[in-house]
Formats: sequence, C-alpha cells, structure tokens
Amino acid sequence: MPLNSLLEPFRDAGLTTGDTEEMRLNKSLLIFATGLISSASMLWLLLYWQLGPRFSSTIPFAFQLLLTGNLLLYFKTRNFTLFRTTQLGLFLFVPFVAQWSMGNFITASGISLWGLLAPIGAILFFGVRESLAWFIAYIFLTVLSGGFDYYLADMSAMEASKVPLRTSIFFFALNFSAVSSIVYLLLRFATLEKQKLQARMAEAHQLLQAEQERSEKLLLNILPGAVAERLKHSNQTIADGFADVTVMFADIVNFTKVAEGLSPQQVFSMLNRIFSSFDELAEAYGLEKIKTIGDAYMVAGGLSQDQDNYADAIADLALAVRDLLHRDFEVNRMHLDVRIGIGTGPVVAGVVGKKKFIYDLWGDTVNIASRITAEGVPGMIQVDETTYRRLRERYDFYEPQTLYLKGKGNMTVYRLNGKKPAIPAVPQAIPDIMG
Repeated sequence: MPLNSLLEPFRDAGLTTGDTEEMRLNKSLLIFATGLISSASMLWLLLYWQLGPRFSSTIPFAFQLLLTGNLLLYFKTRNFTLFRTTQLGLFLFVPFVAQWSMGNFITASGISLWGLLAPIGAILFFGVRESLAWFIAYIFLTVLSGGFDYYLADMSAMEASKVPLRTSIFFFALNFSAVSSIVYLLLRFATLEKQKLQARMAEAHQLLQAEQERSEKLLLNILPGAVAERLKHSNQTIADGFADVTVMFADIVNFTKVAEGLSPQQVFSMLNRIFSSFDELAEAYGLEKIKTIGDAYMVAGGLSQDQDNYADAIADLALAVRDLLHRDFEVNRMHLDVRIGIGTGPVVAGVVGKKKFIYDLWGDTVNIASRITAEGVPGMIQVDETTYRRLRERYDFYEPQTLYLKGKGNMTVYRLNGKKPAIPAVPQAIPDIMG
C-alpha cells in the first residue's frame, strides 16, 4: 500500500463532509492530544532508565498499543463517539495503573497527575456538563491511591527507597511541567482553531450579508419598498385600495415596424437604452415604475405617503420623457416617438401570484390612462379631466379634444404642452414719505 494512502487518515483526522466546524475541531484536537501523550509515554520510560530505576516496559508499551489500536479502529469505523470515550478512558486510568505498579505517589513522582488530562479533554471534546463525571472519576482514583499509600506507608517507604530522591524530585518537576505544557498546548490549539473558525464565520457572515443586500436590492427593483417589507414578514395576500393615484403610460410609436428589420439583440439593446433612461427619470421624480408591457412603459405616483404633488411629478416625467426622445439621439438612435397618456383616480394595487410575482395596478383609472394613450398622437401627452383640473394652474394645455373610448363612450381629454412660466414677483411701490 502506498505511503500516501497510509498517511491519508492522519491528514484528514477522520473528518467527513457532514462534520460541523465544532466536530472538526474536536477530532483534530483529540488526535493531537493522542500524539502528544503517546510520544510522552515511551519518553518517560527511557528517562527513568537513563536515571537508574529499571521499571517494566509492559505498561508503557501496552499503553502505546492501546492508543494506536484505538486510533486505527476509529479511522476504519469513523465512530468518533466511541473513539473519544475510550481514548479519554485510557488517559484517565493508565497513569494510575502505572503509579500503582511503581509503588506510590513519591516513587512514581505523581505520574497519576497525567490522568487530569481526561476531565480536561472531556471539557473540550464532550462539553462542560459531561466533563463533571470524568473529573469525579479522577478525584476518586486520586483519593483511592492516597488511601492505599496512607495505609501501606511502611511498605511504600521500602518501595520508595528503590528510587533515588533526586530522581523522584526530577520526575515530580517533569510530570508537573509536562502535564501543564500539554494542557497549555491543547488549550492553545483549541483557541487558535476557534479563532480560525470565528474568522471563517465572520467571512461567511459578510458574504451572507452582501448576498442579503443584493437580494434586498433585487426585491426593491421589483416591488415598492413598503410592499417588499410586508412581503418579507407576511405570507398573506397583498392588495391595497388607493383613493387617488396618477397613472402614466408611455407607448413607443411604430415599434413593431421598426423592430422587423433588427436582430433580437438589437431590439433588446434599443428597448433597454430607452427604458433604462425612463427608469432614471422616474427615480429622479420619486415615482414608482410598475412594469413594461412590450413596448409600453407604466409608472404611477401616489402609492406612498412620501409625496403629495405626485400629479405634478407625473406631468414633469411625461415632459422629460418626450423631450429626451426628441433631443438625445444617443439614447433614441432610431428616432422613435411616444404616445403618453395620464389618468388620475382610484386604483387597486397588489402582488399577483407566488412565483415570479409582480406588483400591478387595476381599475378604471388604469384603463382610462391606457386607452387615451392608445388613441393619442405621436409626441403628445394626453390627460383625463381629473388630471387636468390638478395641473391647469401650473401647466399649459392645448384646446380639449373629445375621444371615443371603447367601453367608455365619448371622453374629453387635454393635451399637455408644458409648464407655465414662473410669474416674477411684482415689487410693491415705496410710499413717498417725504411728500
């Protein structure tokens, strides 16, 4: 078997694609701890031999086999729950067994302190609540060992004589230093990994926030802000009645005939330039674009409470649209013209459907605006009588016209010419106080 295949489980620490970030950290941390303790078990035996005492290598060697075998079993079964329980069990019990085999606390230089790694590991791998049982087990084994040493003090003294005092002192210092170092390394490793996790989560949160802002922007391009907010927080049907709204249609003249000689890309590019310019104008006047219907553009004012003079804003938009097409031939490269119709009155507004929904308007006001647009003259802006009464003080109109509208009969409409010039204020005469 190739070396890479043998090392693969160690590189991925038994991780699986379904693991949470916390589980990934726990697995990496436990394997890291296993490597530290496994290396230390044989190093301790060699140090004892170098300093004189000759203890049996059975327990350290068995400890190595158990740790390694348990690790390989985990790599095969991927049962992390079993692995962490058995591994912490070895961390807890083997140091006490090693101490009992060497005599007492003094002879073994407090090697049972290594068992403290089990409850500390339990905090990291299981959780604070579950670690309590492991800590109680450690305290119980420590008290049990102390009881044995207390009642067998004479015999323990004889055993202690086999280990020189300097050796015991050296290993006391070494055991405390080593356990403290491993605890520090484990906590440091865990903290660094959690910081990396927090950084990844912060990055993911920023990406999510950017995506949410993008979704919000897309939603606001489809729906008015207030409607979008209601739709996000409620599954109920959105339908509102408005007593007074001004609606405008702008219909491109002879668009079908012009489009016959163009490719689909050219048709789209032409419409996109024109309607994008209309969008910018509608936004500048604080009006709500409703939709485009083929080569027609629909916009409304009065759907929000933010604007009082929406009839004036619609009139200004109509004039701006007409003038734009007459003067800006970068936008209007085909020299197209528009018919524009405006109506004012009650409407019903709401969101239709559950998929690919749109915000739309219905009612007689919408029908009137649409029909006087269709019956209009290219380059002219026609308004109904209600709109005319709203605008006549500030705008110039041509003589009224009578149109026959299907389903409505004869109707008087007015053609908007432009804004009336501002009347300069007349200065009051200064009285002659000297006369």
